[in-house]
Amino acid sequence: MNSEAPPSSAPSAEARARNRQRFELELEFVQALANPFYLHSLAQQGIMTQPAFVNYLSYLQYWKRKEYARFVMYPHALHHLDLLQHERFRLGLSEDGLRDYLNQTQFDHWRTWREPEHLNGLRNSVAKKEETPAPDSALPPMSATTVNGAT
Repeated sequence: MNSEAPPSSAPSAEARARNRQRFELELEFVQALANPFYLHSLAQQGIMTQPAFVNYLSYLQYWKRKEYARFVMYPHALHHLDLLQHERFRLGLSEDGLRDYLNQTQFDHWRTWREPEHLNGLRNSVAKKEETPAPDSALPPMSATTVNGAT
């Protein structure tokens, strides 16, 4: 007689806890990739050139799939994950200039992403401008004589 329990399709509570911990750890790391200063720090420490780390970055590509990407709060993390697949980008991250460029680009995106031309595309913003009246600043300035009623 075999005293082993038959394998069940549901993972044990311990396995679920390990899976959840791994999920949270990897999610936290992927989201940290959105930070240009963190990427710069990793590059300066030489981590970006280690083959094991490069393989790990390749493994993390699964976060771009819809069922995982929905948990990522910072979309730049997935963009940076794509860029990190390229050796030239990984090597360039040790330079202050690339770090500053990424930081400024990210800031500009956050600053302007709700503007209509960024949300709806140029065609929709042009159509919207045609429907709305011109702002007061488009009117010529009034002279003092116009304000006082004298001509």
